[in-house]
Amino acid sequence: MTDTTPQPDQRSDPDRPGRPVPPGDVSIRPASLDDLAAIVGLLMDDPLGAGRENPDDLAPYARAFVALSRDPNQVLAVAERAGEVVGTLQLTLIPGLSHQGALRGQIEAVRVRVDERRSGLGTVLIEWAVEESARRGAAMVQLTSSTSRKGAHAFYEALGFQASHVGFKRDLRR
Repeated sequence: MTDTTPQPDQRSDPDRPGRPVPPGDVSIRPASLDDLAAIVGLLMDDPLGAGRENPDDLAPYARAFVALSRDPNQVLAVAERAGEVVGTLQLTLIPGLSHQGALRGQIEAVRVRVDERRSGLGTVLIEWAVEESARRGAAMVQLTSSTSRKGAHAFYEALGFQASHVGFKRDLRR
């Protein structure tokens, strides 16, 4: 028997109970500098981002965007629907010696516009990043998620990710 329970980021289609609403005409593409304000808006639109992002000064974001765009191991992607940016993520390809010299895909800064959440768009974004990582030769894909994002953890686990490590960070701006 097939499990038709909606995944954590999907709402049910009223015409097909238990089935997710399809993502529709969403395209995933590399971000452009013209997308910057929309991306920063997405980064701000959650409790963690609201306290650390500043949409009034896009200059530091523009500098970071230029650096990302010059690095072939970086992909800043946006999801677009009807000409509007509705989601974003950053994919970093990390060469390494462990796992017999395996290339890894690191997924970061996954954001979906609030009115698009639970639509299946998060799944589309993550699966795009997984496929792009594989296309570029990565042996694995990984991501981190704040310990406070319990819903995100369930979402990633539903997509086949395993909570395998504990992450640490140290802020160097102080």
